[in-house]
Amino acid sequence: MEEKVSLTTRQIELLRKLYKEGKTIEVHTVEKTQDELAEELGITRQALSNHLKVLKELGYIRTGRGFIDLTEKALELLGERKGDVFVFVKIEPTKRKQVYDAIKKLKVKRVYRVTGDIDLIVEADKTRLDEILEEIASLDGVKETITHVVLEML
Repeated sequence: MEEKVSLTTRQIELLRKLYKEGKTIEVHTVEKTQDELAEELGITRQALSNHLKVLKELGYIRTGRGFIDLTEKALELLGERKGDVFVFVKIEPTKRKQVYDAIKKLKVKRVYRVTGDIDLIVEADKTRLDEILEEIASLDGVKETITHVVLEML
C-alpha cells in the first residue's frame, strides 16, 4: 500500500509549475544491474563501467542508481527516431478484451482506448511500422487498421 504523504501548498505549487513548464520526453530505460549487462555482453564489470562513462559524457545515456536511460541522441544514432505513426484499430466487440490484452504486450509507445468509430489508437515508432502492423493484423478479432504517419510536429 502506498504511504500517504502531505505536501505543503508551496510544494504543490512547485509541482504544478514544473508540470506546466516541462515537456514530455521519450525515455527508453534499462532496469538491469551493471553486473547483468556485463555478463550478457561477455565483458568485465570494469570494462562496462568505462563504456558507460564514455557514453554518458557524449550524451548518449543518463544513469542513476538502478537505471540507464538512452537519450534521444542515442535513439537517433540507432535509427530509432525516424518519426511516429498512429494506427487506428477497429475490433469485433466480442473480441475486445483479448485484442486489448495482446496489443498491450507489443513494443509500442502507447495504446489509447477511445470512443467513436475506432476502438484503439496505437502510437509507435515508424521504424517498426511493418512489424507492428503485421502483429496487429494477425490478432483474432481485429477488423481493420488505418495507419497515419506523422509528417511533422508543429
